[in-house]
Amino acid sequence: MATAKKMDLLSGSIWDKILKFAVPLAASSIFQQLFNSADVAVVGKFAGDAALAAVGANTFIINLMVNLFVGLSIGANVVVANALGAKSARSVSRGVHTAVAVSVVCGILLAVIGLFLAKPILAAISTPADIIDAAALYFKIYFVGMPFIMLYNFSAALLRSKGDTKRPFYVLLVAGAINLILNVVFVVGFHMDVDGVAIATVIANVISSLTLLYFLMRETGPFKFEFWKMRFTPWILGRIIKIGLPAGVQGALFSFSNVCIQSAINSLGSTAVAASAVAMNPELIVYFWLNAFGHACVTFVGQNYGARNLERCKKVVRWTLLLSGLSTFTLGALTCLFYHPILAVFTNDANIIETGKFRVYIVIGLEFINVLIDVTSGALRGMGKSMLPTLICVFGICGVRIFWVFAMFPKFGTFKALMFCYPISWITTGLVMACVYSRIVRKKQLEWAREN
Repeated sequence: MATAKKMDLLSGSIWDKILKFAVPLAASSIFQQLFNSADVAVVGKFAGDAALAAVGANTFIINLMVNLFVGLSIGANVVVANALGAKSARSVSRGVHTAVAVSVVCGILLAVIGLFLAKPILAAISTPADIIDAAALYFKIYFVGMPFIMLYNFSAALLRSKGDTKRPFYVLLVAGAINLILNVVFVVGFHMDVDGVAIATVIANVISSLTLLYFLMRETGPFKFEFWKMRFTPWILGRIIKIGLPAGVQGALFSFSNVCIQSAINSLGSTAVAASAVAMNPELIVYFWLNAFGHACVTFVGQNYGARNLERCKKVVRWTLLLSGLSTFTLGALTCLFYHPILAVFTNDANIIETGKFRVYIVIGLEFINVLIDVTSGALRGMGKSMLPTLICVFGICGVRIFWVFAMFPKFGTFKALMFCYPISWITTGLVMACVYSRIVRKKQLEWAREN
């Protein structure tokens, strides 16, 4: 299992390769999310509702800080995928070593921020006083593991650039099992609280990241990672930042808009906070499923764009929209149908489940609308056009959600009304993104036709 066969993304059938790429990637993301879901389930069942709310209060703010840096891993994916499509061994090698160096620096920076600013950050989003100390403790311990979380994400992005999504999945499968076992040992066996589940998550992240780094060290050719080659190659770093930073800013701004939503939820009390926390777990699983197809689009389009095959890029987008849309709709419908037993995994409180069902119906049930945004923005990033989807999402998704929180939510003041900001923002942004994608493709077709 030292190396994996490279998937040919430049020729042959498309739909089956998209599935072979996206399904393991979705499973990997889902298992990564299950780290947090296991935390929520264990504390909800064995440590009480206050601990449950403390862990849940961290979700959006952690995502905000992490997404900015994880976005850079998308830049690394595109840079290396383009180099593979262009058959430039030198660029592949430099991309691999620059990406690992970036992950280390970003991880250390996040760890420092988490250790020293946990409580002020949580206080700024109106975290209830009865849970803020426990939430801050979870935050600090979680962020100690940030260097390993960043290393995992960048290493996985590098492997994805050549079509390898299976090994990251296998690694997270093992790490997720370890995390769940340690959660039970620390909370049930040692009677720990949020600190126990946070420590378990850190240990699992250490294992997953170092295993992927080992795989990179066992690669052959330009993809092989060697410590003595780890450095910042300026032009590679510049391209990673140019492509990845807008994606990171988009993710961070998504999370910022969600932090505004979380602040509104916090104003409704601990029951609403806990309800949102438990419903977020199946919601993120459905989102990570559709997001895997967006990442597939980035990599497939990235390689084919590097090979100057625009027709195949268009076919990739069509197949990805179809496969992602149908499967996401199905997952959302099943989650709505079985919402009660799903939410009951995380809490025994009937009031929390009753409130949480509104997030399930309104957000998860309509999540398939978001497919249009993820796939078209992924295609644009694969073509190196990263700023456009970022600007569209900032004004479309983030703008609509922030407007809803500050202008519409005060008029209704209910959890149910607050949730409608999600589908409204998806519809608005998806239509604009599709139009921009179509225009960019037509423009590039004419440009390449003139060159030929």
